[in-house]
Amino acid sequence: MAELESTVINTNVKQKDPSTALVIAVTTRAIFNLEEEHKLYLEKGKEEYTRHQQANQDKPLPPGTAFAFIQAVQYVNKKILESNPAERDLFDILVLSNNSPESGVRIINSAKHYGLEISKFCFVSDEDSTQYLKSHGVKLFLSADRTDVCNALRRGVSAALVFQQEVQAPSTALRVVFDGDAVLFSDETDQIFQEQGLEGAVKYERAMEAIPIGEGPLKAFAMHLGKMRKKFGQEGSPIRTYLVTARSGRDMGVRAIKTLREWGLPIDEAFFMDGAPKGPILAQIQPHIFFDDGLHNIQGAQNVGVPSAWVP
Repeated sequence: MAELESTVINTNVKQKDPSTALVIAVTTRAIFNLEEEHKLYLEKGKEEYTRHQQANQDKPLPPGTAFAFIQAVQYVNKKILESNPAERDLFDILVLSNNSPESGVRIINSAKHYGLEISKFCFVSDEDSTQYLKSHGVKLFLSADRTDVCNALRRGVSAALVFQQEVQAPSTALRVVFDGDAVLFSDETDQIFQEQGLEGAVKYERAMEAIPIGEGPLKAFAMHLGKMRKKFGQEGSPIRTYLVTARSGRDMGVRAIKTLREWGLPIDEAFFMDGAPKGPILAQIQPHIFFDDGLHNIQGAQNVGVPSAWVP
């Protein structure tokens, strides 16, 4: 590792093999609510922020947007190991922080307080912490910083921007909702829609129906999740995945379904909204996380208390 990164191993947690695990990296502001501390950092600087964190190192931070998602991932690991104690294909969570190790003690203590199964805490003093994602084998990166997310996507890592919000923790089975175009799929049809309108997009989809849609920025993560989903039967699985897309089922749904089939990606439920608001169906699903490239859809999800992550 470069000298700019200090990694603290959480010895309370069984270490996973990064070559087989589905590694998820979350920043401290994604997993905990650090809005007051972040404001202090911006207004009074790093030294004052560090002093504050050290003075409050034994005071647990409140949960953030990605907190319930991490808890649900932990539950899936538990269920996998119950069925096969030797299983190595598990979720592995690491926290990536721009804090110094000194101010990061509060982060470690907070994770231990809540019993979060986080294997490593990586404290990075460099401005671009995403340079370490590939070396840790990260398959999904969640951050509250847009620049970080864009840098991660440029490095070929599935990534999304988490907005801080009050989240009601749903039940334990992990539920993940993906948008279609520009998230699971490429934005090729979106581009046709922008240039030629709905009629042009529908015509394009019909002409391309037998050809799978290109890969989107979160396809790799979805495939890893799907691989873990296949370990369980349809009944009683601790993982459920959903597609909630603005596409219409009648005109543009067939190609999407055929693409998922071609990829071998299992999706439990698919909703073709034909441009209708996604908030009501998300409120019904109550996912631990919802990925979308449209800020209006993210806002709609937040309005119904659904933890959301924007894919820019």
